[in-house]
Amino acid sequence: MIDIFSLSVEELALQIKEVQITSVEVCNQYIDRINKFEKDVKAWAHFDKKLLLEKAAESDDHRRSGKPLGPLHGVPVAIKDIIGTVDMPTECGTVIRKGKSYSQNAEIVDLLHAAGALIMGKTATSELAYLGPPETTNPHDYSRTPGGSSSGSAAAVASFMAPVSIGSQTGGSVIRPASYCGVVGYKPSYGLISRNGVLKTSFSLDHIGLFGRSVEDVALLAKVLIKKDPNDSATIYYSPENMLAETKKGPLFEPKFIFYKTDHWKIIDKKSRESFEYFIKSFSKNIEVFDTPSYFKDIHKYHQIIHETDLANNFSLYYKKFKNKLSKYMQTAIANGNKHSAKEYAEAIDFMKTSYESYKEVFEGYHGVLSPSSPGVAPKGLKSTGTAEFNRVWSYLGTPCISLPLLEGENNLPLGVQLIGDRYDDHRFLGVAKWLEKECQE
Repeated sequence: MIDIFSLSVEELALQIKEVQITSVEVCNQYIDRINKFEKDVKAWAHFDKKLLLEKAAESDDHRRSGKPLGPLHGVPVAIKDIIGTVDMPTECGTVIRKGKSYSQNAEIVDLLHAAGALIMGKTATSELAYLGPPETTNPHDYSRTPGGSSSGSAAAVASFMAPVSIGSQTGGSVIRPASYCGVVGYKPSYGLISRNGVLKTSFSLDHIGLFGRSVEDVALLAKVLIKKDPNDSATIYYSPENMLAETKKGPLFEPKFIFYKTDHWKIIDKKSRESFEYFIKSFSKNIEVFDTPSYFKDIHKYHQIIHETDLANNFSLYYKKFKNKLSKYMQTAIANGNKHSAKEYAEAIDFMKTSYESYKEVFEGYHGVLSPSSPGVAPKGLKSTGTAEFNRVWSYLGTPCISLPLLEGENNLPLGVQLIGDRYDDHRFLGVAKWLEKECQE
């Protein structure tokens, strides 16, 4: 039997296409992993073994028919439980939606189907993709958080219960879980992947994000999902055709980076700081350490204003009818959002453009910005998913960012390095990320 867990997603799809292994056999191996680890990790909000095997059998029949195959034919993909599906419940991490489904698939679900992928099931999310943690644990230490809000999406990939998964990020909900769980987490530029049919928390801040075990894995997944969608007015025309090829090719010249320790450097634990210092020293000819731009402080403030105001607007009905069923996190955020003025909100939106104009000047002389993905390794306890100090800026600016599992912190737990690129330069950005991944592996 082929060891599917050592294969990249592209290699797995090729093995299925060339009939070295069937989709049913692949899914059965993942089911075995789920049977073994799910009781401790609790990554799944909904998983139906029978339904998955039925889909896999249909996929194998399609391949035998000789019809054209998509780039992910027969490959199982896990998706966050805020992404609408017709044949599975979409509960969004709240008892308010217990057992409820969407009336149609999200755009990205249809794109996955068109590529031949199988939707494995729904991964656990923080309540309404905010801060109220699910029961999911960290696969490296069950007493620690996996991060959030894409908790199950990161944990499922980290525990080899899924080859790749899809999550979302409004603050730090992809990059931080990827760091804590020791996987690759990629948040593309704002507007590249449609959010149509996905729980809306903030139109200006919501991003779809991707988890895998390598940069190439998330590049292939992104290639399938990037498409202009008239039902999400934020999406743009952007050709992903050569995304995987450009990722493999890497940069034309040895890249140069800025490392921002940021004003939050002091909250990183000692062992994690030492790991980052070692990383900076190891790439001393490629990295220059800079002070954080002063306007970053304003971005944190404005991100909060937009996020809380949008939560108050989008979940006003839940707040009105089911307030006592919402967590204290959500109740506080909505109460704050109801207090922000129209002037504050307008200023926060306007500052997006002016701050990005300042930020993009970095790329006149550098290939990317580096920073910690998280304030250290996954914290002990399951009552919090951690904090997003190192992530909010990039969600606000809409830039691509990726967490690479390159370092270790205390107790040999994973620690992510975050690479940030220029908006809509995702092809080249992923090539640079691949270079960094390869250099550290070597």
